[in-house]
Amino acid sequence: MSRDFTRKLMYALSLMGICIISDHSISVCQTKPDSSIVGMWQGSLAIGESKIRIIFHIAKSDSGSWTASLDSPDQGARGIAVSSVILDMDSVKLFMTSIGSEYDGKLSADRSSIDGKWIQSGASLPLSMIRTTVEIKYNRPQEPKPPYPYESEEVSFESKTTGMKYSGTVTIPDSGGPFPAAILITGSGMHDRNEEVFEHKPFLVIADYLTRRGIAVLRVDDRGIGGSTGNKMQSTSVDHAKDVIAEIEYLKNRGDINPNKIGIIGHSEGGMIAPIVASQSKDVSFVVLLAGTGERSDEVLTEQKRVLEKSEGVPDGDIDREINQDENEYRIMRSSSDSATIADSLKEYLRTTMPELSGSEIQRDGDHEKEIDGKVGFLLSPWFRSFIFYDPRSELEKVRCPVLAMDGTLDLQVSPEENLEEIEKALKKGGNADYTIKLMPGLNHLFQDAKTGSPNEYAQIEETFSPEALTVMGDWILRRMEKK
Repeated sequence: MSRDFTRKLMYALSLMGICIISDHSISVCQTKPDSSIVGMWQGSLAIGESKIRIIFHIAKSDSGSWTASLDSPDQGARGIAVSSVILDMDSVKLFMTSIGSEYDGKLSADRSSIDGKWIQSGASLPLSMIRTTVEIKYNRPQEPKPPYPYESEEVSFESKTTGMKYSGTVTIPDSGGPFPAAILITGSGMHDRNEEVFEHKPFLVIADYLTRRGIAVLRVDDRGIGGSTGNKMQSTSVDHAKDVIAEIEYLKNRGDINPNKIGIIGHSEGGMIAPIVASQSKDVSFVVLLAGTGERSDEVLTEQKRVLEKSEGVPDGDIDREINQDENEYRIMRSSSDSATIADSLKEYLRTTMPELSGSEIQRDGDHEKEIDGKVGFLLSPWFRSFIFYDPRSELEKVRCPVLAMDGTLDLQVSPEENLEEIEKALKKGGNADYTIKLMPGLNHLFQDAKTGSPNEYAQIEETFSPEALTVMGDWILRRMEKK
């Protein structure tokens, strides 16, 4: 139960995590409405050695109906819909069908606390809530604040090739030029130009650092985010590579950018997209892979699940069963080229393997079938279908420009040694004469100095991006640009 909840929140921001979140209307049942329940309630779930803070926001509209939402700030999850609020005397029940969970508690006599339990998949954990008025805010000391010692320009441009409109930010050093430039490529999921995750803005920090060192940086909102058009989840990694090529064309036409010194920096899935771009465009002067992959994506996903769940104390037998289910799903996906046939086969398989959601209200709503439909929809989305069987080695072998591949020893989402080894093998096989492989001790998937590497730490660590990793990257890029 606890790891189910953790994964569904946490994996939404993982490299290749599957998070099936569906929209549900809010329904309310109330025997004796009590406005004293209105407000913000905070508690902590003990999951292994970790504590995951849970916050409920409960409100009452002018019409008298109740609404609520859930935050898990330690995992960067906010605004998850509470689909049902049931109040009966001192009893409080909150149902979160989108994550298959419910909270069942009793109000104290003075209405200052709730003693209850978190329920999921038939199991439960104690969860006591207290009323609070203090919003949780994290210290992010590396986040730069204006005025900057360089120019920061909001830009938008269109591409006739992709038919997309892009919105982003270009940062330009304050003197000299035309400048070398870097384009930042986000990882999987829907990201803004700063790749904001767990209230960190790693791309803002990277752009600030590189621009202060004389390198212009373009960072762009993903398709369907901010001012960029399109839908990222209905696009493929190849489509996203075309987006980056359009961004290169935009920079080439700026007078303050040296068109012969434009490189790309990809994080996580962005590190998978970068070699596609570099193999297709002669305008790429360098490539930096931050926690990029060298193995086929389904292999990376399987290893990610094994490592993360083992770190949470999940028994090996349970992990093996879950991985076996994933592999069976992938086998079904490979069994036919017809989407309808695959969908029917997946649904038939999942009806026998996916457990029913807990809670009589949830099951009464028929959400087991909705959850199956949601998962099948994700598995058959254009992005996932193109992603899951993709092998980056074939594109890495075609990359001729200088490559820096970096990862941290505590990356639990992309096995660092295995993937860096495969990246190096592919570059060497393709005849690349200038590549650097850098394994950095103590850094996690986000390149933070970490203790365990668990995603549970991401939000709690104040550092956004290792200063040492920034220096390694900046020094490497400037040395290559001096040679051109």
